[in-house]
Amino acid sequence: MTALVLVLLATAAQAADFDVVVYGGTPGGVAAAIAAARQGRSVALIEYHKHIGGMTTSGLGKSDIETREAIGGLFREFTAKVRAHYAEMYGPTHENVKLSRDGYYYEPSVAQRIFDRMVSDESKIRLFTDHRIEEAIRQGNRVTGIRVRNRATNEITEFRGRIFIDGTYEGDLLAYAGARYRLGRESRAEFNELHAGVIYQDYETRTFLSGSTGEGDRRITAYTYRLCLTTDPANSRVLTAPPPEYDRTRYLGYIDDWKSGRMGPPKIHKDGVGYFAPTFNTAIRAISIAELPNRKTDVNMNPRPLGFVFAEENYGYPEGTWEERERIAARIRNITLGLLYFLQNDEAIPAEHRAIARRYHLAKDEFTDNGNFPFQLYVREARRLIGLYTLTENDTILTPDSGRTKIHPDSIAAGEFPVDSFPARKREKGHDVALEGYIFMLDQLTRPYQIPYRIMVPEIVDGLLVPVAASTTHVAFSTVRLEPTWMALGQAAGVAAHLAIAADTQPRSVDVDQLQRTILDRNQVITFFRDIDSKDPHHASLQYFGTKGFFLDYYAKSKDPIDIETAKRWWRIARKSEPPTKPIEHWFPTQPRTRGEFCTALYRTIAK
Repeated sequence: MTALVLVLLATAAQAADFDVVVYGGTPGGVAAAIAAARQGRSVALIEYHKHIGGMTTSGLGKSDIETREAIGGLFREFTAKVRAHYAEMYGPTHENVKLSRDGYYYEPSVAQRIFDRMVSDESKIRLFTDHRIEEAIRQGNRVTGIRVRNRATNEITEFRGRIFIDGTYEGDLLAYAGARYRLGRESRAEFNELHAGVIYQDYETRTFLSGSTGEGDRRITAYTYRLCLTTDPANSRVLTAPPPEYDRTRYLGYIDDWKSGRMGPPKIHKDGVGYFAPTFNTAIRAISIAELPNRKTDVNMNPRPLGFVFAEENYGYPEGTWEERERIAARIRNITLGLLYFLQNDEAIPAEHRAIARRYHLAKDEFTDNGNFPFQLYVREARRLIGLYTLTENDTILTPDSGRTKIHPDSIAAGEFPVDSFPARKREKGHDVALEGYIFMLDQLTRPYQIPYRIMVPEIVDGLLVPVAASTTHVAFSTVRLEPTWMALGQAAGVAAHLAIAADTQPRSVDVDQLQRTILDRNQVITFFRDIDSKDPHHASLQYFGTKGFFLDYYAKSKDPIDIETAKRWWRIARKSEPPTKPIEHWFPTQPRTRGEFCTALYRTIAK
């Protein structure tokens, strides 16, 4: 009882009012906060860790994006700032600029510096790091406040707001607010998804293997850490002893993978997916290496070996207590460091392989307040909102009757990364090709797709938007769950929060047309086309009408002459009425001659 009284007194003593409260400083949460602030809204940005930026500032040093033209807005602003940093620091022709790949590859500390500056540049944002949510306050169905504990001082603050945005990987705010969510994998039958449920798949041929039942369950894809290692001896922190809980037998499966020939090069090489020739046919392929500026590397844990040690270690994490989560994160941290130590030191690893591993060490100038180790566990998937719409695998593949994916009138972002999911189980007897749950880069199936606003809106709970732990199936989440895509969704959420406040309405009732127009004005992409980019003068109108059914493939043909039948069809769709009977050159004050000009003229006539 005494503890309860103290908590209540602390709550009463501290309260803060904002227009928008963003809980979760992931890139999606940061984008939401910036977007709302740039609309003039006061914003609280609250983060569990001592740093913002999530995986982008915690080891994921390369942007997972296949089609750069599909994502713009704040993500493109971020990459431009990264490139500018390296060009200004080293000169435009320096090797570090080349290694940054136009700003899409970066050191974690550089990403941290840029995110920090982007947030601090917005006077409307107040940042609260090292805080965790304890309670959500509702009036009826509407979220009106959250109580958050300062992890350093133990003080509790009640944040009151008009709109709340869940920017966490885990879906923590949505769960505290009482919104329904999914956890685990849907069955193949539930949404008629080809790759749903229990799946064993050959990652080279993408063919299904024995045991692929498609049954749903609550298993979740493996979590890991994304390391930043250096090859610079002067900047290296060498592991001189194994981490706590080290057990070399845990890693012996990688030796079997190497001896069995499973560590060879891929049959088809694809740039940017962690293929690093020096490690081919060695045990060091247990990790995936990509080069970054300043002699650093982005290091992922390779899910292909059957000895992959990380599956199943995270099962209790999504719904665990804060203490349970910390224990799981610490265990996965130790397993990660243990793998690095094993590859560098164990005598079962051939000497020439160990020599390769010993080139890579923790970087002394990264994560300087966390033992040079990333602070953010790579939570690939946890809770997923049940929203007004559930995005499925079928939204990300070509529809049977057109040359593009499903059209969503309320699209507010484009997704583009292939369906790609880490294993959900460790090696099992009788399964000697791939681990269960591993789906590797379905780039022959996934096509750029539209993401509807409805996946961010809970079924019933009001005052809340969820751009990160959004409403998707497990399979669809494995293509949405990339930081560039989450930044696009976060930006849309921030603008939607502003529009809801301006109209004194709930997020579910936001004028989506106005939302689309606003984010298009900020260089976002809501419809992907293969033949235009943001430099096309009709980019916004083509994007907008791409959500209304004008285009049945990925080609806008912006400069092609407009024909009368197309003009009539587009008029009917846009104006919901029969087109004028007069000649097309008299439909608008300025005669449109091309498809792009016609779309822009039409776009202006229906502007609100």
